[in-house]
Amino acid sequence: VLRLKLDAGLSHEQIAMALKISKGVVAKYVGLATAAGLDWATIQTLDETGLQQKLIGSSHRTRQHVQPNFGRIHQELRRKGMTLMLLWEEYRAEYADSQTYSYSQFCDCYQRFARTLKRSMRQVHRAGEKLFIDFAGPTIEVDPCVKTIMP
Repeated sequence: VLRLKLDAGLSHEQIAMALKISKGVVAKYVGLATAAGLDWATIQTLDETGLQQKLIGSSHRTRQHVQPNFGRIHQELRRKGMTLMLLWEEYRAEYADSQTYSYSQFCDCYQRFARTLKRSMRQVHRAGEKLFIDFAGPTIEVDPCVKTIMP
C-alpha cells in the first residue's frame, strides 16, 4: 500500500482496486505513515517489525484501568436503593486521579463478573418444617375503592 502510494503515486482508489482491499484500509495505512512522518526512503530501510512499530506502536498505547472490587460491589448492590450508577460514581470519585472505566464498560465488566457467580444456594430442610417467603421489596399502596395507586 505504502509503496504504491508514496513511490508510484497512485490514488487511493487505484491502490484499493489493485490490491482488492477497501479505500478505507488504504487511507488508514497512508494516514498512519503520514502521522509517523515516514517517507518512502525511510520505509525501505525498515524491516517488517520496525515498520509495524513505527506505524502502530506510536498510536496505540495500552491503558491500564483501575479494576473495581466487584465482590464488594456485588455485596453493596444487595442494599436497599443501591444502584450500579451510584457505585460507579463512588468508583470514579475514589480513583479520580487514575484511568477509570466509563459507566457502560463498568456495567459490562460487572455483568461478566456476575455471570461467574454461583446462582443457587442449596438449602437442606425437612418438608413442612420451614416456610419460605419470596420478598420482592416495598409494596405499592392501592386505594381499594377506586383501585388506583395511592401517592
